[in-house]
Amino acid sequence: MIKYLLKRLLHGLVSVVIVIAVVMMLVYALIPRYRIFAKDPLYNKTQANERAVYEQQAYESYGYVDYVPYAEWLAELAANGEIDEETRSKAVQFGRKPSKDSDIAKEYVEKFKDYYESQGYTVVRLNYDSKTKQRQVYYATKDIPLIVRLGRYFTNLIQVDNVHYVEDTTGEKLENTGIRFTLYDPLYNDNGESKKVFSPAIIGNGTEHKYLLYFDDEFPYIHQNLISLHLGLSYSVNKDIDIFNTLSDRQDPNREVTVTFPTGLTEESPRDLHSATYVQGSRDSLLLYSDRFTDDYTNVTMYKKNMSKTGFSFVIGLISVAMSYLLGVPLGILMARRKNTWVDSLGTVYVIFIIAVPSLAYIFLFRELGGMMGLPKSFDLQLDSKLMYVLPVVSLALPSIANLMKWIRRYMIDQQNSDYVKFARSGGLSENEIFRKHILKNAIIPIVHGIPGSILGSLVGAIITESIYRVPGAGYLLTTAINAYDNGVIVGLTLFYSLLSVLSLILGDILMSVIDPRISFTEKAR
Repeated sequence: MIKYLLKRLLHGLVSVVIVIAVVMMLVYALIPRYRIFAKDPLYNKTQANERAVYEQQAYESYGYVDYVPYAEWLAELAANGEIDEETRSKAVQFGRKPSKDSDIAKEYVEKFKDYYESQGYTVVRLNYDSKTKQRQVYYATKDIPLIVRLGRYFTNLIQVDNVHYVEDTTGEKLENTGIRFTLYDPLYNDNGESKKVFSPAIIGNGTEHKYLLYFDDEFPYIHQNLISLHLGLSYSVNKDIDIFNTLSDRQDPNREVTVTFPTGLTEESPRDLHSATYVQGSRDSLLLYSDRFTDDYTNVTMYKKNMSKTGFSFVIGLISVAMSYLLGVPLGILMARRKNTWVDSLGTVYVIFIIAVPSLAYIFLFRELGGMMGLPKSFDLQLDSKLMYVLPVVSLALPSIANLMKWIRRYMIDQQNSDYVKFARSGGLSENEIFRKHILKNAIIPIVHGIPGSILGSLVGAIITESIYRVPGAGYLLTTAINAYDNGVIVGLTLFYSLLSVLSLILGDILMSVIDPRISFTEKAR
């Protein structure tokens, strides 16, 4: 069994890599890269040389190119001691045209060009723009091959926080770097009260996150920042935020709670101090920070009132899955046991209706019927009404109920005509005993395999249903990303979907073997 599961997992992971490679090829090679600026308001405010630089910086950030500005190359030479600061400052002083460059500028411009062209880069020089009064721009750029992009994506997929983060990013090392474990989280105990609150936490200094592990009173109650999953950056849907955070972070509006800051200041604030990350020099940059923080771990997220995108999708999906099995399985059994009666005919009409009518049509139909009954036709995060869930849940459950009814009826009727059922009848067993002990047990096995997939599938959301009802979930996020050409989100969500698919198949196999011990995935010797 273990050997089979490991083999199935390995094959699944290989399939995931292939799927991501195909999606990357589609979105990065076949869709023009300038499309990522379709929803970018800053892009339309730039022009000439400034726009060219903005484009290349964006392309580099989102995995299209390697971009090297001339000034950055000179700064690197100076940092390595290959040139002095005076030479660096003179080498960046361009003339309005190449012929007007100083001798030192000409020398290093030529070196820059020769070096990067030999590496396969395209070197671009944009001269002074007299119309916009914009300075000269000089840079090298090279498209990133698909195989390199794929390797970088999976290499950076899982990141582990460590005490060398500050040194690696700023060139400076904090004093007293390290990780400490405490049974009494300072955020709960430095509030002037004599009684200590038991609240274990792991706190880092020199790490990116101050709190690597902590407990609180919000689900799932145990939180960690030590290991993070990076699915890629969003460009327009949630600009410069990783897709994993976009999926998992709570949503607006802000929720204020009583917060005691490290300096002892207590106030009503939406700031979540457990999310603090390091920003060099931030404490001294603003009075707001110096009054509240004792170090540069000042970058925090806000407490939000609403669930995350996966939270909304999961709640709606899980309720619809429960409704589907609670209704679909009994109705399918009833149709099989009352074959060729009005019950079977009525159920068949419903199944055919759901299969024949396009999903968009009946979703809009039930949406309008629900609106006539006074039910909300779309989500509004400003409202705290559970009625918003009714129509999405019903619309999502309808096809699943029909599908379960169809297959349960078919499997049971197939089992009723099996030889072992005939032998059971000849042995004197009643129809109820035959149904309970034999038919139902065998007919339910294929249905059981799909349960993990149905539950885990709730996390990814329903694309059509969420789009129609404006549910702020994972499914609606994908359609928004496609419309905005946010390729990073498309790739990240594809990885999320494919990993859940692999996991659901493996769990389905395990569940089948638990329900029916006759099913074994162990290879037997011949």
